[in-house]
Amino acid sequence: MADDFAPLASLSLTHVHYDPTDRISYLCAWLALIPQGLCVMYATLIWSTREIEIALLFAGQLACEALNFALKRLIKEERPRRMNGKGYGMPSSHAQFVAYFAVSIALFLLLRHQPPHPRVLRRNHTPMSLLERAGWSAVGLGMAAAVAWSRVYLNYHTERQVLVGCVAGTVSALGWFVITTVIRRSGWLAWALELPIAKFFRVRDLVVEEDLCQAGWEKWDDKMTALKASQKQQKQKPKHK
Repeated sequence: MADDFAPLASLSLTHVHYDPTDRISYLCAWLALIPQGLCVMYATLIWSTREIEIALLFAGQLACEALNFALKRLIKEERPRRMNGKGYGMPSSHAQFVAYFAVSIALFLLLRHQPPHPRVLRRNHTPMSLLERAGWSAVGLGMAAAVAWSRVYLNYHTERQVLVGCVAGTVSALGWFVITTVIRRSGWLAWALELPIAKFFRVRDLVVEEDLCQAGWEKWDDKMTALKASQKQQKQKPKHK
């Protein structure tokens, strides 16, 4: 019949159940969207910076998601009885996602990233010290912990499912860090960056040694210095009658 309609489905990727009378539940609903926001951030940074390190980080993130997909179908553990979500619950994909991201960022900032010494003043900017990088690493880990906790609060997962997700994400981050370190030290990454396709897409590897806030700044500073010098020179020119 023409009046019959097929039942509508919900796009669970951004659909979050929460208690509208509970402010903490409302906050947790927003925390549940952080993985989607991080995916947008990945895509934006890869396209705008063309940094191979960010692309490798995202590749590891996708591998971590694939591992979660496989583990859920291998373990087949249901979600809590008061279930707010579809599919299996072990391990928590949100917890695994943010754990991988936070641990990977901490490993990069504390071990792989080698910026100029903080005492080296470059174009009115002082690079981040080790203490500052440790602080930002702690912020990332705190964010991951908040997202993981929110999954239990919203009744999407049990505490054990979230804990296993955090462990799986951490192990994935450590494993991927080792793999990418081997790729770098073996020369495979340098070889890949010399391929025509890498040069076509302007892929680069600067963020490991370049200060995170310095990218593009020196070029901009040179441009503004030249502009000010040109304007000053124009003002100093004698006026002819």
